[in-house]
Amino acid sequence: MLLLSLLPRPWRLGRCWCAALVLLGLAGTATAQALVRPWPDDRVTPALTLRDLDGKPRTLAELRGKVVVINFWASWCEPCVAELPSLLRLAERHAGDGLVVLAPNYQEGEAKVRAFFDTLFGELPESLPVLLDRDGAAARAWTRRVFPSTVLVDRSGQARWSVIGELDWSGGQAQALLGPLLQARRP
Repeated sequence: MLLLSLLPRPWRLGRCWCAALVLLGLAGTATAQALVRPWPDDRVTPALTLRDLDGKPRTLAELRGKVVVINFWASWCEPCVAELPSLLRLAERHAGDGLVVLAPNYQEGEAKVRAFFDTLFGELPESLPVLLDRDGAAARAWTRRVFPSTVLVDRSGQARWSVIGELDWSGGQAQALLGPLLQARRP
């Protein structure tokens, strides 16, 4: 992340830092690390209401009692694309444990997102609900608009961790973050 602070201000505040990483050739390399931070105690967990690809409204409130992983992504973000299969495996592996992975897409249309998933997986995975953040308001409320950005929400609906950048969701770091959330009793 030190490298990002050295970038000229327009790159740091632009559409996303992942574009700068791609241009610098760091995306997907050992030097591109995810930044994991606890959710600030003084920051309220924002509401989340977005439509899925079938037009059905999905809310964070309806998932109370589950651990929710909210991954903000875009198809033009290479680290986002690299991370999606890992998130799908996470969702499938822990569905029985009360874990849900939501994948809000940043400002792309339904047809583009469907075509992207058809190319990536051959179909739209049922275990990875894709939501449309058409105006980017959800990304602004939840993240610094650095992609990929992921927020881990506990069973009571409180955001606990924010992960900026690509993470191997089957690895030890992800398990250390999710394990305590999954083991916590349901409210």
